[in-house]
Amino acid sequence: MSSRPQSPPPGAFAIVHSRYNDEVVNALVKGARQILGQHGVQPGDIHVVEVPGAWELPLAAAYLADDEEVVAVIALGCVVRGDTRHFEHVADECARGLMTVQLESGIPVANGVLAVERYEDAQRRAGGELGNKGEEAALAALAMARLAASVS
Repeated sequence: MSSRPQSPPPGAFAIVHSRYNDEVVNALVKGARQILGQHGVQPGDIHVVEVPGAWELPLAAAYLADDEEVVAVIALGCVVRGDTRHFEHVADECARGLMTVQLESGIPVANGVLAVERYEDAQRRAGGELGNKGEEAALAALAMARLAASVS
């Protein structure tokens, strides 16, 4: 496999991110934007939208997937386990909602929402020793957008 980035398919890439845990989420967004740029996506073709929390990500992803310019959506956020079951509700339903959006719309939705035990675990996945899951989500979005363009 070539190490040189392939050209992106024509269209816009949407990044939708939550406001909670902003230090981690901002690092994920930065990583996603950098990868998209390295792969030839022009700054004007990167649409960034902020929502209150991970719970709102699937609905925002659905709105963005309805935009005819958008060829892929990248959802980024961070849910940290607390002392209540709220973590499971938010993390699980966010993932289920994002999967539903991509299956119903036919637009790839990359899930870069971290669901972690501790905030430190998120930091390790947002540019720390375990890489940047925002970058990984952007790479997945690029790959799936290319696939979609090749079969349509």
